[in-house]
Amino acid sequence: MMKRKTTLQLQSMKSREEKISMVTAYDATMSRLVELAGIDIILVGDSAGMVMQGRSDTLAVSIDEIIYHCQCVGRGNTTAHLVGDMPFMSYQTSLEEGLRNAGRLVKEGGCQSVKIEGAGRHLPLVEALVDTGIPVMGHIGLTPQSVNKFGGFKVQGRDSDGLERLLAEAKGLEKAGAYSIVLEGIPASIAARISTELHIPTIGIGAGKTCDGQVLVIQDLLGMNSSFKPKFVRLFAELEATIVEALKDYDSAVKSGSFPSEEESFGLTKKSSPSPVYSTPGKK
Repeated sequence: MMKRKTTLQLQSMKSREEKISMVTAYDATMSRLVELAGIDIILVGDSAGMVMQGRSDTLAVSIDEIIYHCQCVGRGNTTAHLVGDMPFMSYQTSLEEGLRNAGRLVKEGGCQSVKIEGAGRHLPLVEALVDTGIPVMGHIGLTPQSVNKFGGFKVQGRDSDGLERLLAEAKGLEKAGAYSIVLEGIPASIAARISTELHIPTIGIGAGKTCDGQVLVIQDLLGMNSSFKPKFVRLFAELEATIVEALKDYDSAVKSGSFPSEEESFGLTKKSSPSPVYSTPGKK
């Protein structure tokens, strides 16, 4: 059995100028496909609040829900580095609370590292987590947990002090011990400067091509919601139409009586014990 990629392996990819691929996923089925594709990192993000729960933002997601999704993803994938998001108010109240919840993501969720949004007042927590043995992925720029502060999901760093502020946040996270940083929704030129000056990998989303890696939500890159198409998302497939058409065909087959067919139905058998209806995925 192959082992999951480690933080050291991810950092060595930057030194070799090898790009890092990362997707956000939430369930065993998707994570199994991610493994087949050879993706480097899976982030179990609090974006589950929007993608899986249908909410307008990420703020209502709980630590228990993230742990649940981490467990699901972990069962479907054994090779990608597994990162668990620290959801809103799971670490902002106190350093002790942050340590406790990060520990739960590792112990109960099976994560190898955790992701924390922001810098500044959270740097002591990053240091404490790293000292405890929990690797931390930072996240600056458009941090969705601050959506109410920003007045929406808006590009950050376009003001006059944008470069200096974001570069200081990135360097602060690196100094505190973060092994990588997500750069979200910032001008490409600023992301390029940050990526050049840091020794740790940067993972971009809406931050241009010069980052050391890229991350997208798996449902977004697969085109499973045609009504959601932000500027930074590329559709590598357009599955919404394919899935809807398949469901229509299923609906028609059921209503016409053509499904199930005789071949898809069970008959009598002379065996003393019944044949299994289902088998373990991947086994015959």
